[in-house]
Amino acid sequence: MKYLPAILLLSFSAAAVAADDTPTLYLQHCAQCHGPDHLGAAGPALLPQNLKRLKKKAANEVIAKGRQATQMQGFADKLKPAQIQALVDYIYTPLEKMPVWDMVTIRNSQIIHHKHGSLPDKPKFKADIDNLFMVVELGDHHATLLDGDSFEPIIRVPTRFAVHGGPKWAEGGRYIYFLSRDGWVSKFDVFNLVWVAEIRAGINARNLAVSHDGRYVMIANYLPHTLVLLDAKDLTPIKVIKAKDSEGNSSRVSAVYTADPRSSFIAAMKDIPEVWEINYEDDPPVGFGKWVHDYRPDSGEETEKERFPIRKLRLKGILDDFFLTQEYDQIIGSTRGGGAQVVDLDLGRAVAKVDLPGLPHLSSAITWPRNGTTVLATPNIRKPEVTVVDTKTWKVIKRIPTQGPGFFMRSHEKTPYAWTDVFFGPNRDLMHVIDKQTLEIVKTLKPAPGKTSAHVEFTKDGKYALVSIWDMDGAIVVYDARTLKEVKRIPMKKPSGKYNVHNKLTRSAGTSH
Repeated sequence: MKYLPAILLLSFSAAAVAADDTPTLYLQHCAQCHGPDHLGAAGPALLPQNLKRLKKKAANEVIAKGRQATQMQGFADKLKPAQIQALVDYIYTPLEKMPVWDMVTIRNSQIIHHKHGSLPDKPKFKADIDNLFMVVELGDHHATLLDGDSFEPIIRVPTRFAVHGGPKWAEGGRYIYFLSRDGWVSKFDVFNLVWVAEIRAGINARNLAVSHDGRYVMIANYLPHTLVLLDAKDLTPIKVIKAKDSEGNSSRVSAVYTADPRSSFIAAMKDIPEVWEINYEDDPPVGFGKWVHDYRPDSGEETEKERFPIRKLRLKGILDDFFLTQEYDQIIGSTRGGGAQVVDLDLGRAVAKVDLPGLPHLSSAITWPRNGTTVLATPNIRKPEVTVVDTKTWKVIKRIPTQGPGFFMRSHEKTPYAWTDVFFGPNRDLMHVIDKQTLEIVKTLKPAPGKTSAHVEFTKDGKYALVSIWDMDGAIVVYDARTLKEVKRIPMKKPSGKYNVHNKLTRSAGTSH
């Protein structure tokens, strides 16, 4: 399978078009790869929503000079500066009309590489499946399957452009699902080391979740405002759910996660104060969500239930980010303007407030037992601190000062330490190691001076911690989780997240779900 993973794969000809005729310039030289509607084709979508992480100045430079590790060439010798700037302004201008990406469009994008059930059920390699890692390399849009015992790569494969939101394992590590920022969902057969199916579920996507029974995949979209349910076998679309409240207000979907004991997906809305619970049982609980007919429990008559019913929980504020407790009965979400609220999923309402100023990165929060209670610790994107909260009282136990705002925090049930990065600011090359009982920083590592250190993940037994060096000339640095000494360094192209089969599928309290 071949991809064209370029952020701006613009094929300009030598014939220059006047800067004041930018739409023609786009149609002649950009539409073939990115689509006449800007929604993407072989190349990614060129919409403001999809280009948020690329500043206009950087986009100008990409068109002029090209982009490393992609097929994007530089065209400064073919286009005038005014034409390049006109193209930049054009692709950053919102479309006048919301694009349509409905069930028919999604279904038509489906690609089947291998029919479900047609491939052998035995792995083509020797390794402990339970201790595999999948490492996403953003630098050149690849993913590496890593043996967690030998720390040797098994295979390195190209991915869709800008894989985002964390790949999700399923069926004991047999399959893993990827999501690109452009909404492409890709299913990889780990046993046979091949892609088996793909589909484009949206235009600008946030993350995906896989049901605990491995039957369904749910996609959260920013554009359009939808949740998309797929059959996990071959990614055939089952249902497109519009993200609207009872008054018809539309919303981006900021995240979706799986709540295993509830047989539900939990989704948070970005523009309306609601959290949704979507049940995926064959026989949903009585009274859950909507009914096809009016239900009268005293009538004795059979009532047809709607598949994948939705409970919409109205909140007092919009959640920017949230964390599911290990029991999956409560969520804690950060709200705009600071602070956080705890929502009880059984009661269907907020039950507590938490003093979390700044912007806590709750989707990266972790929990562990301490002094007879369970504590939650979260890094903060805006404040240089890790906040530790008692989940019984929802009171702050301690604010641990760090050398800069952080993004990722990780631990493991079999290690006494929690690791947190200092992702933002001048000290981004540091990694703090915190004693989970004393709540003190016991060591600060510097894996690669001058380069960003981020996203720790542990082997299934918790003996080793793997740190990402976010750089084109980057690496995965393996540490002994007890002695904190470096064990091995594996060169990689801007590795971001790495995901261990055991830790993810057992929903370890030390990692994100």
